[in-house]
Amino acid sequence: MKKTLLVTLQACLLAGIASTAMAADKLVFGIALEPYPPFSFKSGKGEWSGFEPEMITAVCERMKADCSLNEMSWDGLIPALKSQQVDVVLNSLSITPERQQVIDFTQPYFFTRALWIGDRNLELDPTPAGLKGKIIGVQGSTTHAAFVKKYYGETSTIRYYNDQDDILSDLRSGRVDIMLADQLVVEPLLDNPDNSMLASKGVAPLDPLFGDGVGAGVRKGNDALRERLNVALQSLRDDGSYEKIRQRYFKTDISAL
Repeated sequence: MKKTLLVTLQACLLAGIASTAMAADKLVFGIALEPYPPFSFKSGKGEWSGFEPEMITAVCERMKADCSLNEMSWDGLIPALKSQQVDVVLNSLSITPERQQVIDFTQPYFFTRALWIGDRNLELDPTPAGLKGKIIGVQGSTTHAAFVKKYYGETSTIRYYNDQDDILSDLRSGRVDIMLADQLVVEPLLDNPDNSMLASKGVAPLDPLFGDGVGAGVRKGNDALRERLNVALQSLRDDGSYEKIRQRYFKTDISAL
């Protein structure tokens, strides 16, 4: 009887370990519905493309994980991670002290600066004094929004948007005087004929609010998954795969690894 009980316990333990391993190999990545080219966007066939969807595919291959995407609004990504609707967010999340209080991050996998964009015919000094009384457009729930709110909130009008294209539209029409956004995203858009009236107004200074690069987010305390992701990211860097993906979308080196 004791032997039978021991065998049964061992079988249950092995089954539990196997079940945990299987669960660990099925990962759900959260991705924002709002297009954010060249980082993430949908092709004409409705399939996700861009730098980060390719990174997700490559990371999952290295981890030998069965991965899927859960689409949601940008500001719902961290709540979805905390409530276990998704396991990972590899979707342009800057590593900031505020976010580190509620989720954990991998090593950063890219870094970018923030760029001011405005009418090329207007002299705009992107300082709090220079933008006094001006209307600033920025995407909500971002490090750019936090930066603008802290340094410009008392002297300028801030308009928050869900989609960067909407900011550009209002900027072109004059409903917004200037916008602050990811340099890697907006700088290529200045070559678009539709944006010929726009120009760079300078790079924002480095600030702790912008964080320490961009990393993949996981739930607090999920160290095992975080380390698996770190190993996969470093592997992509070491064998040149990261650089090949990067070159398909960016001319400059964005690596923060």
